[in-house]
Amino acid sequence: MSSLSVIPPAGRSAAVGVNGMAASAHPLASLAGVRMMMDGGNAFDAAVAVASTLNVCEPFMSGAAGVGVALAYVAAEDRVRALNFSGRMPQAADPEEYAEGDKDVGIRSALVPGNAAGWLTLHETYGRLERERLFEPAIDYAENGTAITHFNAKSIGRSVPRLSMFPSAGIFVKNGRGPRPGERVKQPQLAQSLRALAKGGKDEFYRGALANRLVEGARALGGQITEEDFATYDAEWSEPIGIGYRGYEIFSVPPNSTGFQLLETLKMMEGFEGADLIFQHPETLHLYIECVKLAVADRIKWGGDPAYVKAPVGALLSDGYAAQQRARIDRDRAATVSGEQFSRLVPSGSIKAGSPDAFDGGMTTHFAVADRDGNVVSVTQTLGGGFGSAVAPGDTGLFLNNMAHWFDLEEGAPNRLEGGKRVDFCVAPTQTFRDGSFHVSLGTPGSWGILQTTPQFVMNVLDFGMNVQEAIEAPRLRVFEERRVVMEERFPAPVRAALAEKGHDIELAEPFSTTVGGAQGILIDQESGTFQGGADPRRDGAAIGY
Repeated sequence: MSSLSVIPPAGRSAAVGVNGMAASAHPLASLAGVRMMMDGGNAFDAAVAVASTLNVCEPFMSGAAGVGVALAYVAAEDRVRALNFSGRMPQAADPEEYAEGDKDVGIRSALVPGNAAGWLTLHETYGRLERERLFEPAIDYAENGTAITHFNAKSIGRSVPRLSMFPSAGIFVKNGRGPRPGERVKQPQLAQSLRALAKGGKDEFYRGALANRLVEGARALGGQITEEDFATYDAEWSEPIGIGYRGYEIFSVPPNSTGFQLLETLKMMEGFEGADLIFQHPETLHLYIECVKLAVADRIKWGGDPAYVKAPVGALLSDGYAAQQRARIDRDRAATVSGEQFSRLVPSGSIKAGSPDAFDGGMTTHFAVADRDGNVVSVTQTLGGGFGSAVAPGDTGLFLNNMAHWFDLEEGAPNRLEGGKRVDFCVAPTQTFRDGSFHVSLGTPGSWGILQTTPQFVMNVLDFGMNVQEAIEAPRLRVFEERRVVMEERFPAPVRAALAEKGHDIELAEPFSTTVGGAQGILIDQESGTFQGGADPRRDGAAIGY
């Protein structure tokens, strides 16, 4: 372990437990997960309860009509599995018929929803409790109402202009405004849809009456999603991708997720130690920022649906390629990067993707659940922007995602929008193992920033010895276009000044900024058999153990 500078104290203690832990972006969702485990359920049951309750309590971030991915450590099988439920463009979608605005808001911005399939696949494969039991907390909160938090009110308020464009605005917009903190909000249409989902499962959502209501409601607004798009969709299990890192094994989800960017960043950072690896030291931060830029360039080149672009993941995550990439870093001067997405017009001198051929070897939410049997489920799910497309078709109360926003329209882009295609998906939860045993689950929302901020709190735990709450609360930064770096103002002023001297264009964010995500984490102490949970104060995060 490296020598350390002073670690800032966390504003709250890490949650602890001996039987299980749930960490999510809302206390009622974490509580719902714990309730399932206390009733004899496991982490897979609890994950459904957490996810569906977030649909009610954090409706601008995620829901059944959103998309996501999961990592699941299955203790009985002693293996990590990845589950992809990231949706697909409707088959009829034609990039020539899209303007940029069509991708961002409205019915044409929606992918076929994946979250409902993901939740229920987790339960069908490994759950214990009856399906209807898992949805009881969410249905109760939707039917009888929840109190709006300050973060809820702020987030909904920002979305009022988007919501007001469509008939479903009345669910949250009254008299031209969103709800105020402390107001009780009921969602009876959502309660009805969740009850139908709980009773009928995937068949109901993708082939039953609920599917018909969603499709007909979308069609009435000019949508392209068809009954066939719904009927042919399902979540898919796959093998995770991973790296070795200073004696640990770190896993994330494979393409079309671009988890390879965060793993590539960590693999490059593995080559630095001693004076190059000190918490909040400007030299360490400079090296980290430059590693991020190199990994971003590779993600722009290789990110997308693996049916269309074959990312050389093994090579990108190899020791040899990491060494080659590290050699490109100028220790004294910040490099220029084009931005976070594909563009034919890039600033002169911008970093380009590396050559791995020689080596083989918004709005989003994250939560994690761990049970007494050793199972751990880590889920990152999203609607895309605030309330996704801003459309809840018909009377379903289910807001469709706007994940078409993350497609490119330019010809030649690896991630170009096409019918039936999966998007270059920036969500990427992580699970880390030590000596073959589960160690820590960490993840965050934050659009493309997920791939930059996750390695920061992973390093806080693995390199700098922080507990999971300290690691999440510590100041974070995010790299944007050219040499722009946004840093929370809790970074010491001399550190920011030293980075500016190297050419970084530093911009300050508020002390605890949602620009750098809203992380949750669970660490398992294998020696004592206890759980440690962390939740991000940048949102309404809460970790609950029992």
